[in-house]
Amino acid sequence: MDYTISVQPTPNPNAMKFVLNVPVKSKDSAVYRQYAQCGDNKIAGDLLRIESVSEVYFSSNFITVTQNGSGDWDAIEARVKKVILGGIGGHNPDFTLSVSGEAKPASTGELAKIEMILNATIRPSLQRDGGDLEVLGLDGKTLTIRYEGACGCCPHAAMGTLYAIQNILRDQYDPEIVIEMA
Repeated sequence: MDYTISVQPTPNPNAMKFVLNVPVKSKDSAVYRQYAQCGDNKIAGDLLRIESVSEVYFSSNFITVTQNGSGDWDAIEARVKKVILGGIGGHNPDFTLSVSGEAKPASTGELAKIEMILNATIRPSLQRDGGDLEVLGLDGKTLTIRYEGACGCCPHAAMGTLYAIQNILRDQYDPEIVIEMA
């Protein structure tokens, strides 16, 4: 099979989205910030070994690569393409990941309601831009989230997007909810 990669910029100047013509993650998403997290995902490990690369994010048919700001995108892009094309033939898009090595539990109760709202309103835009968010927990009226992929170190995420999430959840879930970033 011929594999193709389309490179797309993201709103984050330190992240690029590499879109493939095959799936890279069949269900959910996966983010890697350290080589030790990569396990059997050879592509993720090889990408994190590229100088200046600080995070890789797998979702659907794309991989978002984030650099620490000290690298030259032209050089990084060429190396990223080489790694992806060299490993995609043996890549299993059905892999699972979590920090503990076990699959993340499904959200229930109030978190499930919040996840449904985020899935319908916020996540599609974040994913189009090469990122996403993870809900870490709800403590009273405070929801803690962590941005992933291109959103992880994006200046827009820290300001406008965070307020948009809070406003949507205040409108559709609880008018007193407060959103915090981990």
